[in-house]
Amino acid sequence: MSLQQAKEMEGVLLVDKPRGLTSHDVVYRLRRKLQMKKIGHAGTLDPMATGVLVMLIGKATRISQYLMSVDKIYEGEATLGVVTDSQDAEGEIMETRPVPELTEAQVLEAMKTFLGDQYQTPPMHSAIKIGGVKLYHLARKGEEVEREPRFIRVAAFDLLSFARPKLTFDLHCTKGTYVRTIAHDLGQKLGCGAHLSALRRTGSGQFKIAQCLPLDEIEKLSLPEIERRLIPVYEAAPRVAL
Repeated sequence: MSLQQAKEMEGVLLVDKPRGLTSHDVVYRLRRKLQMKKIGHAGTLDPMATGVLVMLIGKATRISQYLMSVDKIYEGEATLGVVTDSQDAEGEIMETRPVPELTEAQVLEAMKTFLGDQYQTPPMHSAIKIGGVKLYHLARKGEEVEREPRFIRVAAFDLLSFARPKLTFDLHCTKGTYVRTIAHDLGQKLGCGAHLSALRRTGSGQFKIAQCLPLDEIEKLSLPEIERRLIPVYEAAPRVAL
């Protein structure tokens, strides 16, 4: 495939993002592989998170807003008894507390309180801008500012396993939900604090993890092989008129 043909690629590419990369890192590596600049994504993942990253190639960037608005499904791990400033494993430990002899029933009871419509206050360690400044820049300076709560909906919050001090869960939620905040808040409800210690996005709207290919495997493919993996815009967003 020529460089000109590569530039004309268009569609949705499903990537299984590895841990340790930002979503922009994935964009950069795909731009280098495909030799084209018009590449974006539909919903970021934090560096520590893995899983479904919906990449938009070429003119498919036009459906970004549509694909970002869909519900997400996550599989996560929370570690009880340890609170961090970022609410996840990437942050500094702020507090450690003993984990009480909790039963699975008590954990399930606390998890039920997160179901349904609610308002969630974004964490300070986030990319939300206030006064043109990203919150995490302020957080790194030790500053904390008032954040406007955001409306979210949690459709399912299921316990997969519980072995103190760790629990694993499935979460089905609306866009913009901070899973690490849910893990942090669950720890507060259980009286010992917690942080999100692992996260994997297993679904984004109609797209599931089984459809994704790890980034390093995509980089080994030829350009025609990558093009064959692209999901056409009309399949990815059938209700959007382009």
